[in-house]
Amino acid sequence: MILRQLFDKDSSTYTYIIADGERKEGCIIDPVREHAGQYLKLVEELGVTLKYALDTHVHADHVTALGALKERAGCETMVGSEGDVVCASDVLYDGKKLEVGSLSIEVLFTPGHTSDSYCFFVDTQDQTYLFSGDTLLIRGTGRTDFQNGDPGDLYDSIQNKILALPSGTVVLPGHDYKGWTSSTLAEEKQHNPRLQLDKEGFIRHMKNLDLSDPHMMDIAVPANLVCGELKADNG
Repeated sequence: MILRQLFDKDSSTYTYIIADGERKEGCIIDPVREHAGQYLKLVEELGVTLKYALDTHVHADHVTALGALKERAGCETMVGSEGDVVCASDVLYDGKKLEVGSLSIEVLFTPGHTSDSYCFFVDTQDQTYLFSGDTLLIRGTGRTDFQNGDPGDLYDSIQNKILALPSGTVVLPGHDYKGWTSSTLAEEKQHNPRLQLDKEGFIRHMKNLDLSDPHMMDIAVPANLVCGELKADNG
């Protein structure tokens, strides 16, 4: 499997390109509009045909490149139906399987950070990977105070769905603010302080975070509801 982790420093967003190394068919997860050209150049250098562009949820801190990639690469775009996005090629739902060459991407509905949050699970037989979006972060979780977020839902998504996956699964988050690039479910279960709380304590903790809104929220959310197509960027 080809795997590339790319970083947007303005929003601390990780974007992932994954592809079947033999059939050279690929997928991009959580692309940022300003970097569309960079992604397409890398895909070309890798000899990969981009089949899918996916967002884990409607982002509030950056504008998605889904629209630009659909236009320029001809790939299918997919987002969760719960986010009221009407511009994508298709919608994500729990249990959906996306075939990328010989790779199978399992779609997991994991609401809580937002009401439309999804994760993507890949089993290569040699290793399992979870592209966890903003649901599970390294030593943290996504916030739950806007876009119909719910701390109880987030707790259930993590405890009942994510932690039910193999413990050696590599966690590849949608963000990191400390420079950490990956973890494992076993590591997070042992060392992530939010995963040590019971449900009542988790809900209480999340409700008391008192975080400021993302500075691009008023721009990003409306733009992402139309796949970032308001002002498509050449990267």
